[in-house]
Amino acid sequence: MVVIVDYGVGNLYSLKSSFSAIGVEVVTTGDKSVIEKADKIILPGVGAFRDAIEKLKATGLDKVVVERAKAGVPLLGICLGMQLLFDKSFEYGEYDGLGLIKGEIRPIGSVIPKELKIPHIGWNALTLSKPKSEIFKYLSDGDCVYFVHSYYGANCNEFVTATTEYGANLTASVQSGNVYGCQFHPEKSGSVGLSILKAFCEL
Repeated sequence: MVVIVDYGVGNLYSLKSSFSAIGVEVVTTGDKSVIEKADKIILPGVGAFRDAIEKLKATGLDKVVVERAKAGVPLLGICLGMQLLFDKSFEYGEYDGLGLIKGEIRPIGSVIPKELKIPHIGWNALTLSKPKSEIFKYLSDGDCVYFVHSYYGANCNEFVTATTEYGANLTASVQSGNVYGCQFHPEKSGSVGLSILKAFCEL
């Protein structure tokens, strides 16, 4: 059973639609008992880090997600959901994350040229690490995915599985064991994105 964690942050409709497109039935829930039975967990998210982590903690879902990940259940964080996996974020302050990926979330404005627009919005090519992450088994270097972000994963080189160039090499995805994160939106990335979700479901 693939479960999308519903904690009040994220556009879940397009994500559910993407799984339907690859023939995978998903359950969207904020019920801890259902999440505990999941074979795969998706942690979505849009908006601000502080609001998201506060909502996740207020529901107690943070503990369930961390416990299941530490028990070996594959977990995929998408966009802000990826950022929540990190130790901490410096988005309008300093806030602790879930601590599943060692590193920090920092503003892209600190590393990209000042003339580039923030947020970084649009299609960008991926440079994949070698060996490839399992969730990228259907991808090739240069495949494009859709980004919308103003912050990125920093000080996390050993966990980076893909980068993208936007005035600087930015973290596009990370992995630590069974914990995966995509800064981009697979559900908005056409056939490339669907192939990532398919590979995740095949883990």
